Amino acid sequence: MRLRTDPAQAANIGYAYRTPSSGWAARVRHVLVQFSDYFSEFNRYIAPAYHHDRCERSVQMRLYTMHKRELMVVILTFVACVFLAVLVGLCGPPITAQSEIRATSLRPSLSPQELASASTPMVLRTPALKSYHQQLWLIAKLQTDNVDDELYDRAVHIGVTAHGIMEDHRPVLILKADRGHNRTRHLHCKLQDCEEVVIMHLGFLAYTHYMVEIRFYGLESHTFNVKEITFYFRTYNPEFTQIEIWFRLIFLIMTFVAMMMYAHALRKFPSHDWSIEQRWLSLLLPLLVFFNDPIFPLMFLTSSWVPGMLDAVLQATFLCALLLFWLCIYHGLRQNERRWGSFYAPKLLLVGLLWLGAVVMASWQKCNELHDPTFNHRVDAADYNGYKAFLMAVGGLYAVYLLFLMLRAYTDLRSMPFFDMRLRFLTFFMMVVIGVTLTLAGMRYGAGVLEDDFVSELSTTYTSSAHFMCFYGLLNFYTFAMAYVYSPAQMQPHDQALTKDNPAFSMINESDEEQVLYGSDDECRRPLNLSRCNEADDSD
Repeated sequence: MRLRTDPAQAANIGYAYRTPSSGWAARVRHVLVQFSDYFSEFNRYIAPAYHHDRCERSVQMRLYTMHKRELMVVILTFVACVFLAVLVGLCGPPITAQSEIRATSLRPSLSPQELASASTPMVLRTPALKSYHQQLWLIAKLQTDNVDDELYDRAVHIGVTAHGIMEDHRPVLILKADRGHNRTRHLHCKLQDCEEVVIMHLGFLAYTHYMVEIRFYGLESHTFNVKEITFYFRTYNPEFTQIEIWFRLIFLIMTFVAMMMYAHALRKFPSHDWSIEQRWLSLLLPLLVFFNDPIFPLMFLTSSWVPGMLDAVLQATFLCALLLFWLCIYHGLRQNERRWGSFYAPKLLLVGLLWLGAVVMASWQKCNELHDPTFNHRVDAADYNGYKAFLMAVGGLYAVYLLFLMLRAYTDLRSMPFFDMRLRFLTFFMMVVIGVTLTLAGMRYGAGVLEDDFVSELSTTYTSSAHFMCFYGLLNFYTFAMAYVYSPAQMQPHDQALTKDNPAFSMINESDEEQVLYGSDDECRRPLNLSRCNEADDSD
């Protein structure tokens, strides 16, 4: 080693020592080491984390620790619960209750010409109605003496006057025929039978009995004679209403318990450590509580349209939130930057249009019925067809966007550890929910789902409460299954796994030995603690 010495001392001893000067490489290395020391103190804030590059360190979900047989048990339990709900519905009563009155029984002496004359009013009295009947439809079906195979489509004007009967038997005028509320209906007839025509619909029942006076204008001008007019009073079956109340209450209690258990399982972790599925479940579970509608019994305790309208809005809100959940998950699994402007705003706009269209259509129908119980969507066909085309266009755009996100997610993530598991679980249950829902819609409305008004008109294809039980059970049990699978894994507090929710880091390795323990890698990531990490590895 050469040391730098004083020249006088060098002359005495005959040689000199020179101290080495620090080169530029050593100086740079020294500065970088010092910077690294300072950097490690703030590593958890400026390293890739939830508030920087969103490579989230997320709570390990139960899905990661489940074997194939455990996952199969979850699937079989879900299917068994839905099947049990369908069986309960099949054993239940029919959705509707009906009573009929024939025109010839009201006035047996009427001739066919007098039966079709506007000067001959038909006065009908409804059976005793309770709040459990929920709504009332008055429907007419005509029979003619036509023998031709030709289909007839004739316009008929129907005049309606309605009174509500109070408890003291005093009539209260609800609808007067000369106020312009009455509408023109179209009779679609084939041979002797004509299609049913909805004359009046009451969205809520304020009286026990109603008196309805009906006059037909224009029937006598047709080439065929009317042999019979059958009137049907259709309501919801009170027995079905009781089943609906009880099972909504059961689903409500189950949802509340599931929400509390889910919140208790996640309370030990800060919200920024939750995965995107866990965050969404913390929103879907409260919305499911409102979907089951805690204020649903108010519909039978008050004579108001507000509880029924609020129930329709809450159901539309949960369904649209579920649609938004699928979009965000398929996109969020491969997207680290989830900003409100670029990530959430387009999806909220698309799903918000669906929600707005559904709410506006229901409100439009409800408001018109309140002013005129004889209102029908065909009266305002232009607006109705516009709404229908708008909803179909937005729904088609949503389906294309969801399919695109699914293809991109499977292309980018299907070969990455644990991401393929998340995708398969999400896709399987989503396909089950969509498939069953479309099947129920087809059975409920048939081909008329795109043609007829399914807001106010009551179809008789709802012959049992199985459809109701299947639909509500499907959505509730689907959310419960997601809450169970996405909840934190049952581990000791010091072994709680906090995994990376970023595809770029491949999240966690497939082997259990390589999983990153909660909080333990904060120390090992720091350069000042490399020796401690090495000592820990040697001790193992």
